[in-house]
Amino acid sequence: MDEVLRRLANNLLESCKDLLPIVLVVAFFQIIVLKQAIPEIGVILLGTLSILLGLTFFVSGLRLGLFPIGENLAHSFVNKGSLFWLLLFSFALGFGSSIAEPALMAVSQEAAIVASIGGIIENNELAINKYSLELRLTVALAVGLSVMLGVVRILKGWPLQWLIIPGYVLVMVITFVSPDWIVGVAYDSGGVTTSTVTVPLVTALGVGLASSIRGRNPLTDGFGMIAICALSPIIAVLIFGIVL
Repeated sequence: MDEVLRRLANNLLESCKDLLPIVLVVAFFQIIVLKQAIPEIGVILLGTLSILLGLTFFVSGLRLGLFPIGENLAHSFVNKGSLFWLLLFSFALGFGSSIAEPALMAVSQEAAIVASIGGIIENNELAINKYSLELRLTVALAVGLSVMLGVVRILKGWPLQWLIIPGYVLVMVITFVSPDWIVGVAYDSGGVTTSTVTVPLVTALGVGLASSIRGRNPLTDGFGMIAICALSPIIAVLIFGIVL
């Protein structure tokens, strides 16, 4: 228990250091450049404190829970020796973490609202929710398949550039034949899906898997799965726009 509290205190100190530059920048431009008093200072301070505590607990949770769980599961599946269950687990991990990604929820809902205003879909709640869900499912499926591909890459020892370079060439080709209104959404989808929930789980899986396989280096083979996960949603959403 003492060790947990010590780590929590260290994470709180790190969060203060991370948040301080943002606070100083906002205060500088508000007070020095704009020469205006900070409005509702009490509410802003309460919000800043909430961010600080939330960031601290989130980082603590990653270090205490998600990273060890991901690595332990990777070790266990390698010891079990079943490729089918390993690939099924990797797909489920990628799909589930993306569906639960708050940033993806926000972007897909905003994209649905804008699409309804732009006449791409009907301007009603049912159509907006349907579009948002379909967009989330498209991205989640892409990430699930990406994690599977990342696992196969580690198992086979393929260099990362063999997947990334052709992948971005494919993105460029599909971009030219995709409707303009989906291009921005597609490129943003690659970024938002590699966020707070997906990144730690997928990284832990990759590092744990590379650590468990003889001849694999966790530094060179364990990382890179996030890059694949950021690439595939772009392709998937561009195709989604073409089909829609």
